[in-house]
Amino acid sequence: MKYDVTVFTPCSFKTGQKIRLEGGRRHGDWEVAAVGDHTVTLKCPVSKKEYEWPLFCYFTEEKKEEEWPRAS
Repeated sequence: MKYDVTVFTPCSFKTGQKIRLEGGRRHGDWEVAAVGDHTVTLKCPVSKKEYEWPLFCYFTEEKKEEEWPRAS
């Protein structure tokens, strides 16, 4: 059967990247200061403070008429 499916893909951060988070408690503009295997360090462009968090961002995409569940 065909369904509309929302796809979530982990975001690949790059050091020095300027990002904007919309919504959530970390909303606002940030610079990627460092990227680890399981963490990302973001720097506030105003206060210059840095915060390390577990990877948390996802890119979303809407797909129409997608097979679901998808065969492996």
